[in-house]
Amino acid sequence: PRSPEHAALGDAIKARRKELGLSQEALAEAAGIHVTHLGGLERGVRNPSYATLVRLAQALRTEPGILLTSADHARARATD
Repeated sequence: PRSPEHAALGDAIKARRKELGLSQEALAEAAGIHVTHLGGLERGVRNPSYATLVRLAQALRTEPGILLTSADHARARATD
């Protein structure tokens, strides 16, 4: 099931990926994960491990905390 928290994190990952003009394939390769795993993360149906979150953040040229903060802000806006 897609929890609001997972959905918000997926949206944050997807937004940053698009901001950088990366395809899912390019981001998955750069982060060392399978593209179907990335797709599940972006849809909010997969839960990333800490290591995966760190690798994604590095590939997205950001910090894990920034992705999490972005997700938190999006989730808060959705509940307002």
